[in-house]
Amino acid sequence: MATFELTKEYLSEIEEAVSSQNIDFLNTQLEDLFPADIATILYQLEGPEAHSLIRLLDTEKAAEVLSNIDSDDRKKFIKEQFTVEEISKYVNLFDSDDAVDLLNEQSIEVREQVIALLEDREQARFIIDLMHYPEDVAGGLMQKELIKVNISDTVSDCVEEIRAQAESVDKVYAVYVVDDDQKLRGIVSLKQILLTRKNTKIENIFEDDIVFVDTTKSGDEVAEIMQRYDLEAIPVVNALGRLLGLITIDDVLDFVKEKAEEDIQVMTGITGEVDEDDSVWLLAKARIPWLVVGVIGSLMAASVIGWFEGTMAKVAGLAIFIPLMASTGGNVGIQTSSLIVQSLAEKSQISLSLGKRLSKVIRVALINGLVVGILTGIYVYAIGKPELFYVVCLSLFSVVILASFMGTITPILLDKFGVNPAMASGPFITTANDLIGIGAYFGIAYLLLPI
Repeated sequence: MATFELTKEYLSEIEEAVSSQNIDFLNTQLEDLFPADIATILYQLEGPEAHSLIRLLDTEKAAEVLSNIDSDDRKKFIKEQFTVEEISKYVNLFDSDDAVDLLNEQSIEVREQVIALLEDREQARFIIDLMHYPEDVAGGLMQKELIKVNISDTVSDCVEEIRAQAESVDKVYAVYVVDDDQKLRGIVSLKQILLTRKNTKIENIFEDDIVFVDTTKSGDEVAEIMQRYDLEAIPVVNALGRLLGLITIDDVLDFVKEKAEEDIQVMTGITGEVDEDDSVWLLAKARIPWLVVGVIGSLMAASVIGWFEGTMAKVAGLAIFIPLMASTGGNVGIQTSSLIVQSLAEKSQISLSLGKRLSKVIRVALINGLVVGILTGIYVYAIGKPELFYVVCLSLFSVVILASFMGTITPILLDKFGVNPAMASGPFITTANDLIGIGAYFGIAYLLLPI
């Protein structure tokens, strides 16, 4: 099937069909589309039109489409367009983890009403169990639907159990083996089940060398473990080792995507989770805190320049290189802090000690400082300011060293205190290094120039 591409002409046809209730046309057009493709269409429709389109789909496909809509868009869409009865009809068909995500987007009142209306009471119990966990730990990422067998069962019993449980499990990654206390003992592959005689005991064919996580493991650690061992799914156990659920690769990818978006917003100086289509006030409020920090930093830098006003009055050429010092410090700081943040995120890497990190960073900074210092010195001579040669070269060299140090130590300290180290790569480190650059420049000028 070719990749779906939404065109203006196609969207106009869909909108006209929805408006005229041309059900035959819509069914024909949507029949072969993936749920993610239909979700793409919904993003372009007004709320009532999107709701009408959802209602034309069969319930199972509509549930899949809803699970493919971004959280923020879905929250608003469902709140404005859906009744509690409609929500419960679709949630009944969701995987338990996706159902919890959708319900957590709603008010407590709606959440409780939907759970009370669910026809599948096992699904309701699964949802209630999962709601106890924060969304960024293994317990919050897992789904309850999986296939498990008792270690004392035969292969024949196992096949019957798969048939019985498969109705509620969309994808069968493996069959998990538990004992009488529901403790995870291992795993048996579908291939092994197919190739083994039906009277063979599961205890004779299962693998006990299995990777699993407990419910309190952070989402970052779960993602790192699944990447390291190239897993499509990983079982989740509680403190007693009892099998509670399963985390699949698609849930981990969603988590990683959301985390990356949060880090990007933090790095660019935006607080909270906002989207382009949020209200003007929300967008402004998300930007104001770091803008204020930037303004304060700039005012402090202006104060530093003011302290050396007399020096600039005597050597007017100093003003030419102020932007160079500020921008170089900011750029070097961001480069260094970004690499440190990346290494902190890679938990599988062997972490270098602070001393070794600083030693390596300083050596790199020495090389970079020498190169940019020499290039700038050539420019100083070219514009006829030889008296500033040593001041500019030494200042730029110092700025590179100091900014590299700040870019290294800041994210490490933030990480130690449990603060998102990505914050160090944003306006914070830029503003700090602007201030350091200007301060170092005028301090060296004051010491070296005969004023």
